[in-house]
Amino acid sequence: MGPLVSIITPCYNSADFIAQTINSVIEQTYTNWELILIDDKSKDETCKVAEEFVQKHANIKLIKLEQNGGVANARNVGLASATGKYIAFLDSDDIWLKEKLAKQVAYMEEKNLPMTFCAYHRIDEAGEIISKKIEVPYSVNYRQLLSHNVIIFSTSLTLKTVIDDTKFKKAGHEDWIFWLDIFKKPFNGYGINEALVQYRIRQGSVSSNKLKVIGFTWKIYRESEKLGLLPSMYHFVRYAFSTVWKRLR
Repeated sequence: MGPLVSIITPCYNSADFIAQTINSVIEQTYTNWELILIDDKSKDETCKVAEEFVQKHANIKLIKLEQNGGVANARNVGLASATGKYIAFLDSDDIWLKEKLAKQVAYMEEKNLPMTFCAYHRIDEAGEIISKKIEVPYSVNYRQLLSHNVIIFSTSLTLKTVIDDTKFKKAGHEDWIFWLDIFKKPFNGYGINEALVQYRIRQGSVSSNKLKVIGFTWKIYRESEKLGLLPSMYHFVRYAFSTVWKRLR
């Protein structure tokens, strides 16, 4: 069957998209997985939709949080419940192509790799593709990740032993800070330059608010990574250039 993959999906007011996301897991050609849904006290029908899948699939679990604690807390709850050799993160509005897990697990098992990520397409709220394939490098290390976060969370697959006791921090760009913390160990992550994920861009999301993104990025350099002023400026300029270039492609 291959090793177990634990998939962690935090959910908050995701009723419009969560069924499509869950179905993209169910349709994977790789079948040895567990899906851990963590509802962060949604106000819509997210739990109702999720429970319908839980009743039909023994390998889907729903954890209902008693109060809203944010995505970092929800992912930490998911990590604590995960039992697989590999950890995959899947946001509740993103979509996996059918071969996503199969290709990543096979690559990692064959090459004995600690983590992989893949290329992707951006989609809009209606599910229409709005970008060319966003390519990824062959590999990335901590210093490279400082200048450009090339790892979209829903594209990643990581050994649980590599994550170990690393926790998500409640801050802007939680995903980027999480990767930086892990990559300090240090090790390289390896890219699969095939678009196996559809990454949804939603109006009003943090990633769509450019001013917030700029502020979060600067705080990561100065507060999270504790870089000096000149190193922070150097990486910020590289980050800005890579971000603009990616948007133009």
